[in-house]
Amino acid sequence: MNNGGWGNDSSQRPPRPNVRWDGGPESKGNRSNRSRTSGGQSTSSTRAGGRGNGPRPGGARSGGPGGRRPRRGGRITALVIVLLVVAAAIATGPKTLLDVVFHPKKGVKEVTSQIGDTIVGSKPVNILLIANNARNATGPLSLGTAGGQADIMIVAHLDPKQHTVSLISVPRDTLIAMPGWNVPIPKIKTAFAVGLNQSQTEGPKLAMRYVSRMLGLSISDYVVTDFQGFADAINAVGGIKVDVKQRIYDPLHSGANLYPGVQTLNGSQALAYIRVRQNAAGNTYRTNDFQRQQAEIQVLQILKQKLLDSTTNPVKIRNLVKVWQKDVATNMSTQQLVGFALATSGSQIKTLFLGSVKDSMDLANAPMPGVNAENYLTGAYYDVLDPNNITKALKSVGSTGSDLGLPPIPAPSQVPITVYGSQLVANELQQAGYPVTYGGAGATGSQIQIYYPPGKMPWGWAIARTLGTANEWVAPATQNYSDAVVYAP
Repeated sequence: MNNGGWGNDSSQRPPRPNVRWDGGPESKGNRSNRSRTSGGQSTSSTRAGGRGNGPRPGGARSGGPGGRRPRRGGRITALVIVLLVVAAAIATGPKTLLDVVFHPKKGVKEVTSQIGDTIVGSKPVNILLIANNARNATGPLSLGTAGGQADIMIVAHLDPKQHTVSLISVPRDTLIAMPGWNVPIPKIKTAFAVGLNQSQTEGPKLAMRYVSRMLGLSISDYVVTDFQGFADAINAVGGIKVDVKQRIYDPLHSGANLYPGVQTLNGSQALAYIRVRQNAAGNTYRTNDFQRQQAEIQVLQILKQKLLDSTTNPVKIRNLVKVWQKDVATNMSTQQLVGFALATSGSQIKTLFLGSVKDSMDLANAPMPGVNAENYLTGAYYDVLDPNNITKALKSVGSTGSDLGLPPIPAPSQVPITVYGSQLVANELQQAGYPVTYGGAGATGSQIQIYYPPGKMPWGWAIARTLGTANEWVAPATQNYSDAVVYAP
């Protein structure tokens, strides 16, 4: 291994490159609010200073692929039921499907899935469900005054023959290559906004194209709603009861101002509740992006339960149909919507999550050929997923191979590292298979800093994924060193 001649003498270590990032357009004010956790609890690394003040949990990470604890399928199922069933109701009108499927004397259970099977056939279908985060939008396919990105992306894989629905949660901050497009922060969620800048129909088309490549699945159908659609849905059913666990105060962003306890929220209040990830109330409740996503699923589950209430369901659905005619966009026909809604009734639900806490990292501005039209990556927090892991996770639903358009992440044995500061970090990297030289003390600050040789950005990805704190700063070195350099306080 080439250690650049630094050895173990800390006085010989290379100067720390002065390439600190001033905070990209997507993460100003969010640096302390993006702790990647399971179960909604904020954590941080004692090695890196982390996002939060608690100690990093010891032992092996729990959960599914990559370590994130899987959420229960019933919670996320709400989005599919709300979007597919309500979209079907919109398409057919309150006097047809509603009277057949949701008749109070018959109930949902009497409608068999075989009806839907005869309409949609027996081949599996993939539908992209998008929640547009545009503010002041004129419709679900509007850029609005801000946003216009896919705030939630879920692919519903419907298999009528097996009578199963697989819900694939797509991490919205996944780094992808978008060659030829003028997009400084190329995340999977951004494809929707980039397309909308071309035309309303191009927004979901471009999103489907890149999500399809990312998952290795053919996707040609979509359903899109927006923040206004969410608020309208809540108001249409007369509000929802939510158990707010702790004080929430977020005057600068979502506008939420809630006290603990069970309470009825109207549309605007519920929207503010699910948008909180920067709670200023002085607690660790709702202070990161994953906690916000859990709140979204929580509220959708409550909404689903109200919509499928056998005693009042017809009236609520009719109200929702009236307001959602302007709040939902889809390229599917009435026949398809009805068929999918019926075919998925009572189906076995599986949830598939991609990525984990170890995939999240703080990438600095850096040249990167092919990542966009500028061949330059603007600094922000990204999720850098491994296509091999995605392909394996989606093998059961027929993935033909994930393609993010990025250079491959190298094996640890291919990445020589010199570590300054924490001996524990040096040991961890060595045990993971990296050729490591310990350069002694000298690391400062509260964040692990990873500097890769010019043109070796995937080296930084590999190291950050191994350490897995979700807070590593990954930047190009300003000098032509042959090793990657890690400063670990």
